Amino acid sequence: MNDRDPDAYHVPSDGPEIELRVQGSRFLARVWTAPDEESVAAGLDDARRRYHDATHHCWAHRAAPPAAPRERHDDDGEPAGTAGVPILAAIRQADLVDALVVVTRYFGGTKLGTGGLARAYGEAAREALTAAGRKIRWNSADLVLVFGFDDVGTVETVVARSAGAILDVERRFDPEPGLRLTVKHSLLDEIRSRLIEATAGRVRFPEPGEPESGEAEPG
Repeated sequence: MNDRDPDAYHVPSDGPEIELRVQGSRFLARVWTAPDEESVAAGLDDARRRYHDATHHCWAHRAAPPAAPRERHDDDGEPAGTAGVPILAAIRQADLVDALVVVTRYFGGTKLGTGGLARAYGEAAREALTAAGRKIRWNSADLVLVFGFDDVGTVETVVARSAGAILDVERRFDPEPGLRLTVKHSLLDEIRSRLIEATAGRVRFPEPGEPESGEAEPG
């Protein structure tokens, strides 16, 4: 996680396949962005179809939220703790969530022992994560507000001065001015307070399902 911004976290990009050879065994590793079960299943299916004759398809998955990530791993027939655990450790070390790493092994005829297996799977996962790179994501929340035309300049000034906290802005002016802000989650209450203070309480924040304009709903 980004120590300078509590709302920032990182996910991997879909990465290229890397190959590692250890005493005749081939380890083929790849990373997918995997925020949900469907993307995990798709990544696993891709590896199993592509290398249907491989000895093992070992994997680990680490999913958001970053403050309490959900983690899973599978040794796929390798000795317990020698494949899935070191793959997961590599994802943790990279400080990523929504990450799936699959390491496929073709047995080369020489047993590597539990320590050798763990090192090989961990190294393959680390190399794949490095090759994949990363993307920034944000813990965010939407803030919808409506206000009168007389407060347009005031609200826009607050928005401009809060640019570091606001990730996206959608504007509308019919039937009255309104904004939909995507705000860094930890700063949501602060932005709301700034808007209330600047407009002397005239800004409104419609609840979900509530009409966003001051006009009555058509009967």
